[in-house]
Amino acid sequence: MTIAPSIDQVFDFDALLSEEERGWQQKARGFAQERLLPVIEDDFEAKHFRREFVKELGDLGFLGMHLKGYGCAGAGAVSYGLVCLELEAADSGWRTFVSVQGSLAMSAIHKYGSEEQKNRWLPGMAAGDLIGCFALTEPQGGSDPAGMTTTARRDGDGWVIDGAKRWIGLASLADVAVVWAKVDDPSGAFGEGGSAVRGFLVPTSTPGFTATPIDGKLSMRASVQCDIAFDGVRVGDDAILPGARGLSGPFGCLNEARYGIVWGAMGAARSCLEAAIERSTSREVFGRPIGANQLIQAKLADMFLEVEKGILLALHLGRLKERGALTPAQISVGKLNSVREALAIAHEARAILAGDGITNAWPVMRHAANLESVRTYEGTDEIHQLILGRELTGLNAF
Repeated sequence: MTIAPSIDQVFDFDALLSEEERGWQQKARGFAQERLLPVIEDDFEAKHFRREFVKELGDLGFLGMHLKGYGCAGAGAVSYGLVCLELEAADSGWRTFVSVQGSLAMSAIHKYGSEEQKNRWLPGMAAGDLIGCFALTEPQGGSDPAGMTTTARRDGDGWVIDGAKRWIGLASLADVAVVWAKVDDPSGAFGEGGSAVRGFLVPTSTPGFTATPIDGKLSMRASVQCDIAFDGVRVGDDAILPGARGLSGPFGCLNEARYGIVWGAMGAARSCLEAAIERSTSREVFGRPIGANQLIQAKLADMFLEVEKGILLALHLGRLKERGALTPAQISVGKLNSVREALAIAHEARAILAGDGITNAWPVMRHAANLESVRTYEGTDEIHQLILGRELTGLNAF
């Protein structure tokens, strides 16, 4: 399904972009339409992840594209956001892959790693030859990382990691895992005192590392999320990310991923709106297209309004990010709004499509299911509401 001409005609968003930004968007749109859309419904039904697309994404420069050096494209924040939008317009799972690989795993290494670590992992990850995962969330819940139970204890000249993680994207496919664990630190050597959260780069071939794909998902079925068990996983001192101390380490990466969601969710919303527009002009009831009815046009207008508002908000956040002025609270505004409105648009589009809306002849139900996952990960609605509440009142309700 191509973008409905009426959407571009009503709001000339392209005029706000540079030629380079439009180039990245067109490249991502082409990949989504030519490679993803022809197979995504079958892949979603079959719970199939196409490993061969990873290399193609690397060849296009999408993996870690916002990072500089080490084989990364060094693109601007808006260009990266536009790629996220176009990929998620096809399926949230593929935008999630780019986020996990680039905004989480690669960003952690780029932000906090040593030169040796960066040179070892980043070029291969940027090329799509290596896959990374980001192991933070634990089985008891992801909203309280300070309460993590995965531990790393000193043993001789290395470390031994024990514990469990859950809902870790790509873990069963990954070559390296960025693992966050609590380190006993009574001396305060890491600047935290008592215990400190540290990041470790763990090759997934290390004995004691086991990743098991989670089955039974009704969302993100063309993507891979896993349980991870760490049973005496031994790594050396060179596995520690030297620049990450405390929870500011993983949070710095989460904010990168949340930024991509601000754009990506609007891609899913746009896809649902396109389906609703197309069906409203082709489906006839009582002798005329349903799009000729005032109620349908009002629904379409409201959906379009929220898509364009969400994209303009994403663009504003992107420009702030490029100036180094974007704050975590501003990212929370975008993540909360984009996912909330995308879900509302998906539900409204499903109603316009009537019974056909629950079939895979249209992408709406798949987007709605995927967005339920997007709503939960990288901070639930409630977490972002509390972040904004704290910003507004100066009082911490966590």
